[in-house]
Amino acid sequence: MGAQLRVYRRRIRSVQATKKITKAMELIASSRIVKAQQASDAALPYATELIRSIGLAAAHTPNINHPLLATESTVEGEQRAGILLITADRGLAGAYSTNVIKAAERLAENLTERGITPVPYIVGRKGESFYRFRERHIEQAWTGFSDDPTYDDARNVADVLIKDFLKPDTEGGIDEIHVVYTHFINRVKQDVRVRRVLPLRVVNVPVGESADPITGGDEHGGQAALPLYDFEPGVEAVLDDLLPRFGTHLVYTGLLLSAASEHAARQRAMSSATENAEELIKTLTRQANQARQAEITQEISEIVGGADALASANAGS
Repeated sequence: MGAQLRVYRRRIRSVQATKKITKAMELIASSRIVKAQQASDAALPYATELIRSIGLAAAHTPNINHPLLATESTVEGEQRAGILLITADRGLAGAYSTNVIKAAERLAENLTERGITPVPYIVGRKGESFYRFRERHIEQAWTGFSDDPTYDDARNVADVLIKDFLKPDTEGGIDEIHVVYTHFINRVKQDVRVRRVLPLRVVNVPVGESADPITGGDEHGGQAALPLYDFEPGVEAVLDDLLPRFGTHLVYTGLLLSAASEHAARQRAMSSATENAEELIKTLTRQANQARQAEITQEISEIVGGADALASANAGS
C-alpha cells in the first residue's frame, strides 16, 4: 500500500469517527428539545395567572406606587440599565450565542446613546468569555445550567437583579432591567428578543372573562367590569409577594425558551456537520480509489516494463 493511499484511509477513519460523534449529539439535542419545550409550555399558565393577579391588585389601587412598577418617578432620570444576556455554556450550536450577543451589543449602544449606562449580567460561558476576552466589566455571571435551567437557577439570577434594582442610585442601583434571550418558536425558527423585565408596567388592567391581561380592555374594545375582591392583608402586601415572583418567572421563562432554542440550534448544526462528514467521506473514498488504481496501474507498468526488458536481454544473448 502506497503512502498516499494510507493517508486517505486514515482521513476516512477520522471523518467516520467524527460523524458518529456529530450524529450522537444531533440525536441527544433532538430528544432534549422536547423536554425543554414541555417545560416552557408548562410555565405559561402560571405566568398568565400571575399577570391576572397583579392586574387585579393594581386595578383596585388607582394611585399605587410600588418600587417594582413603572411610574413617572421611576422613568425620569434613569442612569443605569441592567442587561441580562442569556447565552450557551457549550459551543457546537451554530450562531446561537453570537446572535444573542449581537442583540445585546445593539441594545447597549442604544442605551448609551440615550445617556444610560448598560450594566451586563451574563448567563452562559459563551457570553462570559466574550466579555472577559475584551476585558469588559461584568456585574455578575452564572454558568453551568444554560441547557437545563431550573426554577432555583432562575431565582438565584432574579434575586440579584431585583436586589440591584431596589438599591438606591448612590449605592450602584439600576433603574431598569432588560433580558436578551432567544425565543423558541419551533425546531426550525428561533428569534432573538429583548424584553424589559423591570420596572413592570401595568396599564389599566381589567379582569373580566374577555379581558386581555396585558393591554387592558375586552375583545370588543370596552372596559371589563371589576369583580368584587378583598385583599388581605392588603394590596401592597399582595404586590410585595406577587411582583418578585413575576419577575423571577419572567427570567425562568427566558431561560427555558433559550434552552429549547440552544438545543434546536445544536441539532441543526450537528445535522449539517453529519451531512458534511458524509460528503467528505464520499470524496475521500473516491480519491482513495483513484490513488489505489494509480498504484495498480504503476505496478502493472513496472511488471510489463520488466518483462520487456528481460525478453530483450534474452533475445540479445
